[in-house]
Parts: sequence; structure tokens; C-alpha cells
Amino acid sequence: SLGEVKLRITARGSSVEDANKLLDPLEQKLRFRTGLKCYGSDDDTLSSIVLELLRQRGETLAVAESCTGGGLGAALSQIPGASDVFIGGIISYSNSIKTKFLDVPSEMLNQFGAVSDQVVQAMAIGAREKLGSDWAIAVSGIAGPGGGSEAKPVGCVHIAIVGPNICETNSKNFGAHMGRTGIQKLSALWVLDQLRILLLI
Repeated sequence: SLGEVKLRITARGSSVEDANKLLDPLEQKLRFRTGLKCYGSDDDTLSSIVLELLRQRGETLAVAESCTGGGLGAALSQIPGASDVFIGGIISYSNSIKTKFLDVPSEMLNQFGAVSDQVVQAMAIGAREKLGSDWAIAVSGIAGPGGGSEAKPVGCVHIAIVGPNICETNSKNFGAHMGRTGIQKLSALWVLDQLRILLLI
């Protein structure tokens, strides 16, 4: 499916227990070969895995969203029991909201633009401070179909992750061909996966 690869392994045995015994070593081999790229099994989602990792650490998460328009928060809040880890978010679609509620300097927005490492970092820091979370993730991009430029084409997305003693930014171009909905979904999956990896290493 979009942004994820699902592997199905099957076995036949005289009982469910016998079949599972045949599957176990194969699953372990697949996990070894895929390493950090494998995030879960059965009904696991990136959201549920990230929330569980944070729960084990006794830490909380907030989000600051622009191009995803609440999709990131929705993905997290769909998980039962998310409220003990996910404390909320700010959908800062316009620059004025970024400035007013996330303390992103207007000078920074004017100099670098909303879709930039500098701005997503400021968004994440602002969300962490305003909402009082241990971790905050921010995403800003150009989901299209319009609004792109040669320097920042449709599909260009910037993310930031801020946590205890860490502040990271990254950017990626998913391409205009993914469409608006695809870019939004891929952006949410990407930032969640980057946080998952940081929590594991």
C-alpha cells in the first residue's frame, strides 16, 4: 500500500500451533534481513508502534502540522489509548497561525519560506514548548496541485523532530505524481517512521 510494504507468510500444518512453529523461524529471518525497515506485524501500524515506544519510555508527543492538515494527529488518535502519550497538536496551515501559536518568527518565514528546515524546526520547538510534551514532530510541504516552484516543487516536504537532547530536520521530494492525498499520507508516515527509528537507536 502507499508508503508501506506488507509481507504475508503462510504455512500448513496439522494444527495452528504446528503451522506457527514453521512460520516462526521464517519471520525471524525476515526481521533480521529487513532490520529497522520492519516496524511490526499483524495489526501493528506506525502510529501504534510509535505510541508504544513512547509509552515504554514514559514520554509524550505533540505535533505541528501544515501540509498534512491534521492527518498526522488523526493517525495517532485512531489508536486506542493514545491519549496517555499523544497530548495534541496545532494545525498551522497559514503563516499567521505559525507565528501566533507556534512562535515561528515572521522574519524567518519571510526569509526561508514556510516549507524549509528552519521553519519546521521552529514549529516543532514551538509545539513542544506550548503543549509541554517530551517530543514534538512538525511537517510542512507543498501538497499541490499548485503552489510549487523550481526550488520547491510540488511534493517537497520538510519535517522536524525535537525531543530530549535532540533536534533533527530532513526534507524529501515525493513528486507531484503522488497527488495531494498521496503526498499528505506519505508525509505523515515518513515523519512517524523517522521518530520510530530515533526512539529505537
